[in-house]
Order: sequence, then C-alpha cells, then structure tokens
Amino acid sequence: MKTKTIGFIGGGRITKIFLQAFQNKKTVFENVKVFDPNGETLDALKDLFPSIEKVESAMEAAKQDVAVLAVHPPVMMQTLEAIKDVVSEETLVVSLAPKITIAKMATVLGAAKIVRMIPNATSYINKGYNPVAFHPEAKKKCKKQFMKMVKALGKNFEVDENKLEGYAIVSAMLPTYFWFQWEEMQKVAEATGLEEKEAKRIIEATLKKSISIFFHSGLSTDEVKDLIPVKPIGESEEQIKEIYQTKLMGLYDKIKA
Repeated sequence: MKTKTIGFIGGGRITKIFLQAFQNKKTVFENVKVFDPNGETLDALKDLFPSIEKVESAMEAAKQDVAVLAVHPPVMMQTLEAIKDVVSEETLVVSLAPKITIAKMATVLGAAKIVRMIPNATSYINKGYNPVAFHPEAKKKCKKQFMKMVKALGKNFEVDENKLEGYAIVSAMLPTYFWFQWEEMQKVAEATGLEEKEAKRIIEATLKKSISIFFHSGLSTDEVKDLIPVKPIGESEEQIKEIYQTKLMGLYDKIKA
C-alpha cells in the first residue's frame, strides 16, 4: 500500500532502523528522500536501501509530506532554520531527538504540525516500544495518520511530552546497559564447554523467564532476589548501582529540556 512521501534529514542509525522496519513490513512510500552531510553515510544507506533518493540539502529532504528530523539536539535548531521556508502548515515534522521541545521547535516553524518520538532500536525488527508526543493543537486525524504510518515500527503510544526524556533513558537506551553483559555471558558459557547455539539458547530462555518472574510473580523485589542464594558478583552490586545512578541520572539531566 502506498502512503505519503517522506524525507529524512540525517542518514545514520535511526534512519536505517526506520527504513528497515518499513521494508520488513512492505510499507511503501511514493518517494523517500534522505539528506546527510556525510557522503559516505549516505552512500552506505543507499547500498542497503537502493530505492531511496539521495538529496543534497536538508531543505530538499524536507519538501515532503513528512519530514523526519533524525539529527542530534545540538544541531536541531540550525536544522529547523534550514528547512523553515519549505515547511508548510500541511507538512508533518517529526523530531526523533530529546531535549528540544515542541514549543521551541514551533518558534522556528510556526504553525507546522510537529510530532516528537523517541524510537527504540528494536523497531529494526518491528518490535519497538516508542513513545510519541504531539503538538497540543494536533487534530485527531493527524494523530491517527501518523500512528498508522509508523505502525511498522512496533508499539507506538502517546505520552505527555515531559516524559519523553525519561523514556529515552529507561527505554530507548536500555538495551545498551545489558547487551555487552549478555555477550560476556555467552563467552563464559562457551568457556565452560557449551556450544555457541546452546549458549545463546540458554541465555535467551533464562533472560525471558527472569524478566517474567521479576515483574509478574507477585513476589517483592527482595523475595525474587532471594530465590537464588549464591550471588557470584554480589560484592560488586553497590558499585554497579552507583554507576547506574551517576551515569544515567547525569545523562538525564543533560538531555532534559
């Protein structure tokens, strides 16, 4: 099914995630244009998704029904300045960045339809958990159309804008706190004599069940932790907790609008 034209300003990781999710679900746009100041990044994206059209300016990418701003907060305002002359009241502008609020974006874009979204990496396999905030004056029709367009990304849901940075820390970045640990556990498993496929299967199954018992057993946190008496890295728990509090809350303070 063909939908609207879409342009991405920024051709990095998150644009790759979007395009892969759309491709997985056969979501077809009439036209997909992408701009990135780094030619190598743009060429790499084109190799993965030959149907996209590389363009030479942010303004050209924004001349679409939907303009997706896949840029970091420090360059968001200058990006908005670069595209403001081609953004109309009919353009749906989608920001994927934390920190820069809808109100602040509106000071440049005026009455444009503005949406903010904090997408998850798991959207790559159509299993994202993606919070969305709309302009206070957004109409139901606009919201419905946007949610339909991004359906391929996974579970998308509306939240108050002031919660987006919390979702960025607790949800969008969450996998990075654990992926390297799972990788190390696989190495440990293989070092103990388990085969690679066997190690992956065991770790995946145990993680899934561990999450289930932690959140759905009816036991308190302490009761769950008490189910296993031996804690080989227990002496390092306080240090790890301190890292979580200082690193993550410090980052939250930086990205909070």
